[in-house]
Amino acid sequence: MLTPGFRRTLRVGVPLALVTLLVGGWLAQESNRLMLRETAQHLREQFENRPEFMVAGLEIDGGDADLEAEVRDVMPGDFPVSSFDLDLEAMRLAVSALDRVESARVRVVPGGVLEVSVTPRVPAAVWRARDGLRLIDADGVFVAPLAARADRADLPLVVGEGAREALGEALALTEAAAPLAARVRGLVRMGERRWDLVLDEGQRILLPQEDPVRALERVLAIDGAQDLLGRDIAVVDMRNEARPTIRLNPAAAAAFRSSAEVRARQQAE
Repeated sequence: MLTPGFRRTLRVGVPLALVTLLVGGWLAQESNRLMLRETAQHLREQFENRPEFMVAGLEIDGGDADLEAEVRDVMPGDFPVSSFDLDLEAMRLAVSALDRVESARVRVVPGGVLEVSVTPRVPAAVWRARDGLRLIDADGVFVAPLAARADRADLPLVVGEGAREALGEALALTEAAAPLAARVRGLVRMGERRWDLVLDEGQRILLPQEDPVRALERVLAIDGAQDLLGRDIAVVDMRNEARPTIRLNPAAAAAFRSSAEVRARQQAE
């Protein structure tokens, strides 16, 4: 009894051992453990369902009515709900997976509102796929189907295998072709390597694989000086930069041959 360690054991160790035995004996019974779990669950539910943690509604910002409807379809529809029951990251991923959404942010804001802020994809071109027209953004990502070309006549039309993957080049060509905007009908990807610029009346400008924008600017310069594209020409072939060629329409080619034959006979006489 005179040893400090022994006295400390009597004051602390023995009571602690007795409490441990009593608690262990109480928890050994299944009914007691079940009651403890139910009590803990009840207290947790009471805490999580307090008014300050409840979410009463959904607010969507950044999209039009159609996009808002798509977002609502992938979001929980039962309100009010405790904020502890909401998986904000899972909801953000679900919204971001929508075709028309570039990015999304989901959060609970003061006032008990679940706020979804979306950044919609902006259509940059019309892509003619095998099964119809599609709107795509500047990265070539699908945005939405398109019923008719006339519905988005303001956007360039791209066609062909590999057109989506090379869309950046197509947009640069569209910008360079601005002086011909009223005549441009679309861009066709040829062999997944290069572009043809298609104009009205069936005219085509065949562009090279390397530096097609510079080749197009060269055609525009000639057109500005000599009205090249205003003539009866079917094709302007710029694939060989060292030797650009033109192809006349059949009627113009026939007239040219006839004129050449007349000149040849006159020279012979």
